[in-house]
Amino acid sequence: MARDPARAAEHEALASTSAGQESLDLSLTEADERVFFGIPEATGRTPKAPAKADPSVDHHYHGHRDRLRSRYRDNGDTSLADYEILELLLFRLIPRKDTKPIAKALLARFGTLSGVFGAPAALLQEVNGIGETVALDIKLISTIGHRTLKSEIRNKQILSSWSAVVEYCHAAMAHETREQFRILFLDKRNVLIADEVQGTGTVDHTPVYTREVIKRALELSATALILAHNHPSGDPAPSRADIDMTRTIIEAAKPLGITVHDHIIIGKDGHVSFKGMGLI
Repeated sequence: MARDPARAAEHEALASTSAGQESLDLSLTEADERVFFGIPEATGRTPKAPAKADPSVDHHYHGHRDRLRSRYRDNGDTSLADYEILELLLFRLIPRKDTKPIAKALLARFGTLSGVFGAPAALLQEVNGIGETVALDIKLISTIGHRTLKSEIRNKQILSSWSAVVEYCHAAMAHETREQFRILFLDKRNVLIADEVQGTGTVDHTPVYTREVIKRALELSATALILAHNHPSGDPAPSRADIDMTRTIIEAAKPLGITVHDHIIIGKDGHVSFKGMGLI
């Protein structure tokens, strides 16, 4: 039977469309599989070999890190300078950079290791190479140190662990940029009940309210107090206002059976004890 030319053309067009769709579906399937299994697309070109490291780039600090770790492992911290101790820490925090210049810059800015760890995160970030993450990591390590020192005086008779009390107060307050008034509340056995910051002021003054001090002592059933505050200027010598404020608290606390054992003033490089100076 003779074929209708128009119908024949229509069949051929449908067949061509179907074949094209099958080819497209196969192509998409292969592409999906290549993506899923990580198979490189066949392009007919030879893939490039991975680039080799440039021998002219001297990552000298890699060998230096290994040597520094070995010295610390074999000889302990006494074989290392302060900047090298800081480097060891920064190796972990900044893995792809020479950290010696950063460690030296931190010490140049803040003076000592204690100054570095006591510095506010915002000031740490002003040192080239220290970002927010590294600054917060440094502050975390500082917090761990403070908690460790505090654990040395918790559940112990404070008066028999006096050096630990001073060391804790120094770590907690010496590098604060504003004055901070802190109270250690003790029970009748002189064991620490609570350690609280009662007020934070300016660079050279903290308001202290005697009524609030006594009120808090009664709330905690404390029978003794140790007062402490810092001098951001660095000089721990007491001012006339410090002496008068301490005497006011002593006089208010005594009728209630609350003893003030001492008032410690913390400076960056030392401390003063009112009891040691004969002021209590």
